[in-house]
Amino acid sequence: MTSQSIRAFFIDLDDTVYPASSGVWPLAAERMVIYMNEVLGIPLAEAPALRERLFHKYGTTLRGLQLEYGIDSEDYLAYVHDLDLHNLLEPDPELKEALARFNQPKWIFTNATREHAQNVLSAIQVAECFSGIIDIRDVQPYCKPDPSAYRIALQLAGSLAPEEVLMVDDRKENLDVAANLGFKTVLISPLPQNGYRTLPRLADLPRIDLG
Repeated sequence: MTSQSIRAFFIDLDDTVYPASSGVWPLAAERMVIYMNEVLGIPLAEAPALRERLFHKYGTTLRGLQLEYGIDSEDYLAYVHDLDLHNLLEPDPELKEALARFNQPKWIFTNATREHAQNVLSAIQVAECFSGIIDIRDVQPYCKPDPSAYRIALQLAGSLAPEEVLMVDDRKENLDVAANLGFKTVLISPLPQNGYRTLPRLADLPRIDLG
């Protein structure tokens, strides 16, 4: 494995550093629906479809609710990410060992909040593997997959060029933009995807030639 051309890693958080099967995302999605019902008055029967539409149109449900409903972002983020992760996530020593094989700085680049990222990394005990967290507030008013969010993240990580960064994400839509900007990419997915180096889990990253 060679990785001399990579100066840093941008690693997504949810369904990337932990398995999608953990149940964290469905729990967060459920809280989004409840928020939309209780705060915005959207009927429970309609809220899931609206959440999906906003997510796919804007990259995050939050961004869609901001633009279409003018919500208070901090109120929404605090509610959605108020999750008890202790029964969902557990320490992952194999992931910790895999990340430790790379000397490059590793950054969490997420559309979630810093607090949620810290809670996740603490639960799986890999926080020390990361140089920092670039969260939804850091790149506002943008979010993945808006190219402006990636450019801000590059500056925050030390004025890096896209070609110097490996981006790892579970969403092909996010990696499509990253690849167009010049990032090297790895997709976390249980099934191979055309055009992308694909791994079933982040702990398998040392298997890939990063040159």
